[in-house]
Amino acid sequence: MDYKMLVLDLDGTLTNSRKEVTEPTRKALIEIQEAGKIVVLASGRPINGVLPLAKELELTRFGGYMLSFNGARITQCSTGNIIYNRTLPASVIGPIYDIVKTYPGVDIITYDDQCILSSLGINRYVELEASINKMEIVHADDFVSRLTFPVNKLLIPGEPDVLKEIQKKLQNQFRSLLNIYFSEPFFLEVMPQNIDKAYSLQKLLNSLGLTADSMICCGDGYNDISMIEYAGLGVAMKNAQPIVKDTADFITKSNDEDGILHVINTFMR
Repeated sequence: MDYKMLVLDLDGTLTNSRKEVTEPTRKALIEIQEAGKIVVLASGRPINGVLPLAKELELTRFGGYMLSFNGARITQCSTGNIIYNRTLPASVIGPIYDIVKTYPGVDIITYDDQCILSSLGINRYVELEASINKMEIVHADDFVSRLTFPVNKLLIPGEPDVLKEIQKKLQNQFRSLLNIYFSEPFFLEVMPQNIDKAYSLQKLLNSLGLTADSMICCGDGYNDISMIEYAGLGVAMKNAQPIVKDTADFITKSNDEDGILHVINTFMR
């Protein structure tokens, strides 16, 4: 198959345990773009968390794309144009906050253009999110009133057992309005209805006149399952969650063994 597009999750997939892209992988990604392939970075991160890697891989020069917020926003790197954007209904933010605040040890956060907005109290998982995205955490005293801008997603960081209970409660109340799923055991994502990486990639492919058969998608986490199932070739990292491996067509090396380089050498050279 002549694959034309390579879609990459970031954490645990493109980047190694030090959150770096190794030079062999970076070089290979530049080379396939020079050969006309399209590279897409697809992440749960906010746009500011994806942009540094897009710059490192020269997506602006080659016309690549960024799917941020698990696909709620698609940005064309060469122009900066937002070609797809979905946000949460403003009416659900207050009720979600009121539910989440009744559970111990969790926070509910979102992102503005500069920082992470925390509402209930910073925990170690919020600090992890800030470290991953290299963004400052700002506590919002009145979280709901502070969100005067369109919100692509809410993130609930906390202990997995507590988050499972929150997920059940939120799904029972908002099933017809929202997608609520885990990206990691300690990150519960609250997204606009029907939004996941596969849905947004379908929008992108349609705009480019391509089909899913021409696309390779690589990932390691729960929020990568939809795109791995949708892709012409779905790839799980060796370090992926077991359920992600079960859905994949191919299991590559780990993110600390240049697993993306292995995919490129196997399927795109």
